[in-house]
Amino acid sequence: QVQLVESEGGLVQAGGSLRLSCAASGRTFDLRTMGWFRQAPGNERKFVAAIRWNTITYYADSVKGRFTISRDNAESTVYLQMNSLKPEDTAVYYCAAAIGLNDYNTPRSYDYWGQGTQVTVSS
Repeated sequence: QVQLVESEGGLVQAGGSLRLSCAASGRTFDLRTMGWFRQAPGNERKFVAAIRWNTITYYADSVKGRFTISRDNAESTVYLQMNSLKPEDTAVYYCAAAIGLNDYNTPRSYDYWGQGTQVTVSS
């Protein structure tokens, strides 16, 4: 089993920055892919970014160039640095972890999920 604990999100003005972290514990050596998804009210959960065990990264078009995903394997932690935030980035952000190397942008590919953290961007 794997447990994922996300850092607290927050309220930030448009154009600002915020960094989320997700600490994994348990059988972390099984994890091949870590990802971030987000869900706004009334919407489905959407892919934001993912990073493979070999540090290859993937981003949704909507965040490319503004968000950066990284991981610290020694600390079993993944980060999401969010810059140039926009009001449309407002959502609950979820950390996810997968044992396999399936589609990185599909929620069903992930085996474990964090509890979610609210990010609100004011205009």
